[in-house]
Amino acid sequence: MIRSQFITRTGLATVLALGTWTGVPVRAADAPTTAPSAAGAKDITLEQAHAIVMAAAKKATEINTKMDIAVVDAGGNLKAFVRQDGAWLGSIDISIKKAKTARYFDMPTGEIGKLSQPGGPLYQIEVSNGGLITFPGGVPLKSSDGTVVGAIGVSGSTVENDHAVATAGAAALK
Repeated sequence: MIRSQFITRTGLATVLALGTWTGVPVRAADAPTTAPSAAGAKDITLEQAHAIVMAAAKKATEINTKMDIAVVDAGGNLKAFVRQDGAWLGSIDISIKKAKTARYFDMPTGEIGKLSQPGGPLYQIEVSNGGLITFPGGVPLKSSDGTVVGAIGVSGSTVENDHAVATAGAAALK
């Protein structure tokens, strides 16, 4: 595929993030505080996603647990991910699905879980959208004006620890 087709299909932000096409590094100071998505909505930047993952990983280390940590953008697409050494392999998919679930519904996954219990208004919602996770550990990421720009999902410990680590990561959004 030629370069212009690659840029058209993947988006300029992806090409810049890869840094392989021009050989010119992109400085963090040149990046916007939130990036516009294809639909013109605000989106999380790669720099923000990395800071969120690092803050979450720091919290996981502080509480002596090993986590899989995923950040998705405004469209629910994976933006950043880390699997701490020794974190469960089975939690990789769970962390990503928690982040997507939090973004799809713009609410913490634990809150969706309360609504999805038998007899609840969202009973069996977890079988929609290719599979959702409706227990704590997923948190929407909001910009300073309250716009949801992505979400974080964390898995690898108790749901209380997962939620605490996700909340710590979300607090790092600047």
